Amino acid sequence: MKINTVLAGLTGALLLVLTTSTPARAEGEGKEVTIKGEAKCAKCSLHEGDKCQTVIQTKVEGKTVTYWVTQNDIAKDFHKEVCQDSKKVKAKGKVVEVDGKKQLTLAKITPES
Repeated sequence: MKINTVLAGLTGALLLVLTTSTPARAEGEGKEVTIKGEAKCAKCSLHEGDKCQTVIQTKVEGKTVTYWVTQNDIAKDFHKEVCQDSKKVKAKGKVVEVDGKKQLTLAKITPES
């Protein structure tokens, strides 16, 4: 009987550890999404920021949602396309929310016709 009690206690402890640590990992990894919208420069077009950074704005249920593109090689290479003029794009990447802003880490971005 004591072995069953010990096993039940260990199983409960393990479940507690797994259920409390899993949400933190999921938030850190971000959710993979595909976004269609208008890419532009946060500094030059939106006048929101002290340095150039690509943002993608899209409409969700009639409201404008802004995704701030994090700096990686894909974002740096693409930014010259939108620094002075906006462009319709299709972007794929992972989204996390930081300080109330949606941040998108690009895996791919292409201009839309």
